[in-house]
Amino acid sequence: MMRRLLLLAGLLAPLSLAAQPGVDRPQPKLPEERLAIVTRDGTRHEFRTEMAVRPEHQTVGMMFRTEMQLDEGMLFDWGTPRESAMWMRNTLIPLDMVFIAADGRIHRIHERAVPQSLATISSNGPVRATLELQGGAAERLNLRVGDRVEHRIFGTAR
Repeated sequence: MMRRLLLLAGLLAPLSLAAQPGVDRPQPKLPEERLAIVTRDGTRHEFRTEMAVRPEHQTVGMMFRTEMQLDEGMLFDWGTPRESAMWMRNTLIPLDMVFIAADGRIHRIHERAVPQSLATISSNGPVRATLELQGGAAERLNLRVGDRVEHRIFGTAR
């Protein structure tokens, strides 16, 4: 009997490895927090952002998701400022990547990242966080470098 259980476990192990978020399906929704971006003209844009804090959540990110609403995002909190390098492997929708400095100011924006691309998208300098938004959101909302992000991790939450 024990031998059969070990054989069965050996046969099922490869299946359990393949059926993982980021390998063939999206990760479950992460806990959400409110975030706002205030543009240079004072316009305030509010978002519900999933918080990618743990490395395993950051590695998977938006992989295999098929949609993102204009008021949604995923915030990758790096904990301390560092260079951020992202890619679009297994990401099926275009995304805008907003790189945010430790003081809560937008450092760089990469618009309309190409789905499933393996090209590296860099922050080009140390940032505290990376915010992924719906592709084209930065242009539609008129977001620019220097705009202020309000969120607790930057000490700028309202």
